[in-house]
Amino acid sequence: MEIKDIYTEGEYLTKNESWHTEDSPWKADHLMRIMERNAIRPSTICEIGCGAGEILNQLQAKLPAGIEYYGYEISPQAFEMALPKAKQGLTFLLKDMLEEDVFYDVALIIDVIEHVPDFYGFLEKVKSKATYKIFHIPLDLSVQTVWRSKPILTGRKQVGHIHYFTKETALAALEDMGYAIVDHFYTAGMVEIPGKSIRTKLLSWPRRLFFAVNRDFAARLLGGYSLMVLAK
Repeated sequence: MEIKDIYTEGEYLTKNESWHTEDSPWKADHLMRIMERNAIRPSTICEIGCGAGEILNQLQAKLPAGIEYYGYEISPQAFEMALPKAKQGLTFLLKDMLEEDVFYDVALIIDVIEHVPDFYGFLEKVKSKATYKIFHIPLDLSVQTVWRSKPILTGRKQVGHIHYFTKETALAALEDMGYAIVDHFYTAGMVEIPGKSIRTKLLSWPRRLFFAVNRDFAARLLGGYSLMVLAK
């Protein structure tokens, strides 16, 4: 079985019944933050690997009217979850966007590259599909996760992460492929999103404390952070 079969044959949905829809408002808020602080005013936005479509649904509700949104998804199960959200200005397509002759003002690649076997090849193709690319990349490598190892293995089994990044290696990978980094910042999903495990809740206070003192140190030591990146 190929890795993509996990998403197209229903295994991913079996393990993640909501397709992480509950995290979408939080992700949409951070997407708005990075666009606003860089004065990005798009007419068209696409999302590669849009899942259940809730991020785009949230953005359409919060951003100014007149923007056209397009969500691309290769999983039939996720596409079926997204389709009821389609409306004027919000279109979902069961297609591999990288195989289409299209171009957008902004392409969203949210929690995707850690799933892609040839993520360098993926990044090469994405580069020509939009003026701006916004990535959200989980930073699975930290002292805590490497020491325990279980979080990394659980992420591999439960949510299909097959590549593991620090802030430095994520940015280096983008730069290796010719991207110009415009802006980036940490997001703290393990701290800010409710409904996490008891262990995660116990770690939230040390994470907040260390992050207030030194953000890079907190991410490298305790993990629980992702990186939002705006690139051209």
